[in-house]
Amino acid sequence: MTTPTPQPSPYTPWAFRREDESDDRRFYDSPRLVVHVDEAAVKAITAYYSEALPGDGRIILDLMSSWRSHLPEGAAYKKVVGLGMNAVELAENPQLDERVVHDVNADPTLPFADETFDAAVVTVSVQYLTKPLEVFREVNRVLKPGANFHVVFSNRCFPTKAVAIWQRLGDEGHAELVASYFHHSGGWEVAEALDIGSRLGQSSDPVYVVRGRRT
Repeated sequence: MTTPTPQPSPYTPWAFRREDESDDRRFYDSPRLVVHVDEAAVKAITAYYSEALPGDGRIILDLMSSWRSHLPEGAAYKKVVGLGMNAVELAENPQLDERVVHDVNADPTLPFADETFDAAVVTVSVQYLTKPLEVFREVNRVLKPGANFHVVFSNRCFPTKAVAIWQRLGDEGHAELVASYFHHSGGWEVAEALDIGSRLGQSSDPVYVVRGRRT
């Protein structure tokens, strides 16, 4: 496989620091069986995934997964693989066919072969990445050519674990930051950011997506 050429990093040294720099495995050791955005936002995420994710026996990577993936019920995926921090949370997720406990901040290398997945998602967790360019390069590696990586985010977070640059930005800035992760990790065509939280015409937590296609 040809490795994408990474672009020069534009980020300052403070960008990915956090208020709580203790081991993430301790922070996520206790299961948190809660949903981090409201019901209307969850419906918007599921509606987006129902339109955007390929069915017909495809393999989906749910990166930074938890006890809920917000995927559409009854979708004809061949397999959904969840990679997350807490084994109990992953075990409680009924939409996962395979579960992998792995800390991408400690080790951004994903434990999967090249060109394994037909699509990848990360749902309301991108704000916790301390090595986003390395992770985005790895997602690019494990996706098949032409596959999409869907990065869904809101403004909700655990503030002590969200990186500094995320906390200094608003919604538009978050979208620009995620787009910059695609650009500077290399190997992606990036689509525009979408406001999916307002699609259903309901009051909800804000929710957006930036997606990139592996070139």
